[in-house]
Amino acid sequence: MNLFDTIRNTLVPIHKEGYVFVAAFFVVSLILGYFAEPLFWIGLVLTLWCAYFFRDPERMVPQDDDLIISPADGRISHVAMVVPPAELGLGSEPMLRISVFMNVFNCHINRAPVRGEVTRIEYRAGQFVNAELDKASSDNERNGLVIRSRHGDVGVVQIAGFVARRIVCWVKPSEPVNAGERFGLIRFGSRLDVFVPKGGQARVTVGQLALGGETVLAEFGAAKGPTVSRRT
Repeated sequence: MNLFDTIRNTLVPIHKEGYVFVAAFFVVSLILGYFAEPLFWIGLVLTLWCAYFFRDPERMVPQDDDLIISPADGRISHVAMVVPPAELGLGSEPMLRISVFMNVFNCHINRAPVRGEVTRIEYRAGQFVNAELDKASSDNERNGLVIRSRHGDVGVVQIAGFVARRIVCWVKPSEPVNAGERFGLIRFGSRLDVFVPKGGQARVTVGQLALGGETVLAEFGAAKGPTVSRRT
């Protein structure tokens, strides 16, 4: 990510989900500052971090139904063939799974990886182990969506991590979504798994950084020319 991308994704509005947290951090800072001035400055830094965490940047989303777009900012932590969680109803055959790990400094807005219709949403309680671990897909608290796309059903799983304690999902079954459309967030460190239908080829590698709504995770068919993008 270059300097322009860093600035573009920092000086942005705060999502409304973060208002109460930013206000709470600031009030606590004032209270602490009443007793000791250095504590106020420490609290102010944490308040600014909280505002940064809940930032909601616009993205230039590729408009191509042959592409699977990253649903989150972060680092590609896994690219492998894995049997999807049973609750998604995607069958027992392995599917290409691409995982994006978000640390506490990444933007945590989650975006739809494809255009289609949400056909299923399934929540599962679970543990809160490090979301980077492979077993987090099956052991951790998670919320799974299935989006029926042009190329078949795409699974998207929000996974809570060691710090995260709250998964938020704004869409409902039978709702249409556009690629790059905001559908939820996970508070304070987590991971997104994307299960790609048969025929999709990975276009990322482990360790690569991804931007939600912009980075192409996988593609169907042969590579094409430039793709039109839409700001959202």
